[in-house]
Amino acid sequence: MFKKNLVIIGSGPAAFTSAIYAARANLTPLVFEGFMTGPVGGQLTTTTDVENFPGFPDGIIGPQLMDNMRAQAIKFGSEMITEDVLSVNLSNHPFEVQSNKNQVFTNSIIIATGANAKRLDIDGSRDGEFWQKGVTACAICDGASPIFRNKDLYVIGGGDSAVEEAVFLTKYANKVYIVHRRDELRASKIMVSRALNHPKIEILWNKVIAKIEGDNVVNSVIVEDVNTKKIEKRQAGGVFFAIGHKPNTDFLENQVNVNNNGYIITLPNRTYTNVEGVFAAGDVQDYIYKQAITAAGSGCMAALDAERWLSEKGFLN
Repeated sequence: MFKKNLVIIGSGPAAFTSAIYAARANLTPLVFEGFMTGPVGGQLTTTTDVENFPGFPDGIIGPQLMDNMRAQAIKFGSEMITEDVLSVNLSNHPFEVQSNKNQVFTNSIIIATGANAKRLDIDGSRDGEFWQKGVTACAICDGASPIFRNKDLYVIGGGDSAVEEAVFLTKYANKVYIVHRRDELRASKIMVSRALNHPKIEILWNKVIAKIEGDNVVNSVIVEDVNTKKIEKRQAGGVFFAIGHKPNTDFLENQVNVNNNGYIITLPNRTYTNVEGVFAAGDVQDYIYKQAITAAGSGCMAALDAERWLSEKGFLN
């Protein structure tokens, strides 16, 4: 049991960026970077080439980018604990953070635990199969990759996100197919119209992808009609899940305000939550952009907000 001025929970771009800024401000932050709940470094550790993070004109491997961020945070004085946070108690101050082996009391907390893309359990889509080898959950992140260019691409989903991703992919694809298990989309009317009228988008109504096949990368999908059960093998260069994300907030046990989809609510253009001294950064509070660079930016904001709050409260005197 020990006490800190700042605890950071998470290990993606938001967490490590906040750790870098907080450490350079001599806050000596303690970072719980997880272990069992997901890879240290967040979702970028499951990607290959990252080509849209500024400063790397030739791209950089996702795990390497996160290793660099982590090393930079440690260089300036951040302390890493490779354990999951099991619970927090925000009803009393200092706050209590309980991990697998440690109990920590802290004056402030930055929550940067991210969000996991929802994926269907389709044969061929799992880790160790074609995940990140033609199967992904972020068109904006991965759609420009050479493996998807001039190919037939498939987007699974029926909401606004699915249509947005499909439209984005038309910049690179030969054709984009939206696969939806019902006979109408859940997307807004304007988005439905956009999909129906786009010359490079076709909607496969009442269909599901039953299997994803390939060699080193995806090259075909098995599409099944949910009514007739008829199956058809189709050429495919990639499959994109667009069925939403789940923010990693279960450990908070509703002690921080969240929206209807579970994302932490912060003040406009700030990282303050409804609990004084608790801040949120990255995909755990961002349901719009969900990019590594925006997560890193909000991590910077959270560290600056936390430093100012700690100073105003007299904890840094």
